Parts: sequence; C-alpha cells; structure tokens
Amino acid sequence: MELKLQNNERILFIGDSITDCGRSTNEYRPLGQGYVHLFSDIMSVREPEKNIDIINTGIAGHTINDLRNRWITDAISYSPDWLSIKIGINDCKRWLSDGEAVYGPEKYVEIYDELLGLTIKELPGVKLLLIDPFYASLDVDGKLPESYRGKVVAELPKYLDTVQKMSEKYGTKHIKIHELYQNHFKKADPKVFFPNEPVHPNSAGHLLIAEAVYEELI
Repeated sequence: MELKLQNNERILFIGDSITDCGRSTNEYRPLGQGYVHLFSDIMSVREPEKNIDIINTGIAGHTINDLRNRWITDAISYSPDWLSIKIGINDCKRWLSDGEAVYGPEKYVEIYDELLGLTIKELPGVKLLLIDPFYASLDVDGKLPESYRGKVVAELPKYLDTVQKMSEKYGTKHIKIHELYQNHFKKADPKVFFPNEPVHPNSAGHLLIAEAVYEELI
C-alpha cells in the first residue's frame, strides 16, 4: 500500500479543539481556521492539480472517549481514504484534574486500540495518520514538579507512548508534533507559537502542524 495522498482521495481529520478550530462558525466553516485549513491551502498552492476532499470533524474539548461516542457517524460513515487522528491532551489534563479512569493512560490505550481496530475492519483500505498530543511548556526538568504544568509535562509521555505503539501496531503514518515543537523551542521562544497558553497554538503553531502533515503525506 502506497502511503501517499493521491488525486481524488478523501482525507478526514478528527480530534479536539486543535482540529476543530472554529469549523462550526459561519466565518470558518467547514475546515476551521487552524492546521486543517492551512493544510488545504498548502495543497492548493503546491499541488493545484490534485483534487482532494478534505473533511474536518474535530470538536473542541473532546477526549478519546468522546471520539468513541461519535466514531461511527463522524469517522467511519465518511469512508475516507485517509483518516487523521489528533487526540489526548484533554485526556491527560482531565486525568490529572479529576482522576477519573476514563481519562487515564490505561483507558486511552484501550479505546485508541479499539477505534483503530474497528476502523481497519470497517474500512480495510483506509490509511491512517496519527498526530501526537502536545503541550507547550518548558518545565521539562521537573524543577517545579508540583506545578500544574510540570505535572502535565511529566504525565504526557504516557499518552505519547500510546500513539507510538498504535502507529507501530497498525502501520500508520505518525507525526511527533510535541517533539517537533520542543525542538523549535530550542531556537525560538514558545510564545512565537503559543502566545496565550500551552494548549492552543496561534497561526504559526498551526502552520507547523499543517506543514508536517503535508510533508508526511506527499
């Protein structure tokens, strides 16, 4: 199976607010104003001869269990040739804040595996792209381990490991965007990409994702 985005294929992006990015508002319907929209623009500029159907079904605030609750309608029913998933930061944060098992690392593994297994079964020709959850904090050395951001940074690798394992198990494309951001932070202040808080990137931060998606698929 050739893992490249071909002419007349359909790619569906599903996830949380980073994917959603205002896609339901009149101003930014239907792709939002984030990386999905920017990826569409990159395709238009660099590969105008390709006719690609791009769909965004991200919903702000969602966790892996929320995806499970709407998977048939918002993923399977579209019969995409490509399916991109970016989910996990809300699971990590809510696990730390609420301690509910449905948000924990073990449940994240279980549900992610279930969704990918069902997808392969229902759409045997589908190609998968997994995008890591990310968190833009420089508190990576545990200098303030009891700080909230320090806790998120310490817990996130469990979710990143899951995406890596799922990618290996199902033979998917995989974008390690958290790692990519951290590499950029060595050269530029995080506020270049995350001016307000460590979860939601600005246009430059979204462009980094969009370019990574393009480079992975082309």
